[in-house]
Amino acid sequence: MQDISNSADVELLVKTFYSNLLLNEEVKPIFEHVDFEKHMPHMIAFWEFVLLDKEGYTTNVFDKHVNLPLKAEHFDIWLNAFENTVNALFEGENAQKAIFRAKTIAFSFESKMKQMGKI
Repeated sequence: MQDISNSADVELLVKTFYSNLLLNEEVKPIFEHVDFEKHMPHMIAFWEFVLLDKEGYTTNVFDKHVNLPLKAEHFDIWLNAFENTVNALFEGENAQKAIFRAKTIAFSFESKMKQMGKI
């Protein structure tokens, strides 16, 4: 297996991850309103920014998620699906960076949402 090293790798990761995540009946209803075809380029751009230092992504990701009907257990589901997807497709420094960043994002979002009384 190779490491995550270019935009095609990030696209594969993000598309595979969301395909897998949406198979989970606990989180699937949260995303029923999302137009993934329209939203996918934004998600790919975010992870390119995070993993490849690609410029251009400026959206506040937390603001896009704060009003979703999330529960604390959804963060573990999201994180496990992400980590499993990364490990199934890639290995190397950026793959580990992706998992670390996902853990950081999940912790940050969950903590902020708890503080706000959202979960």
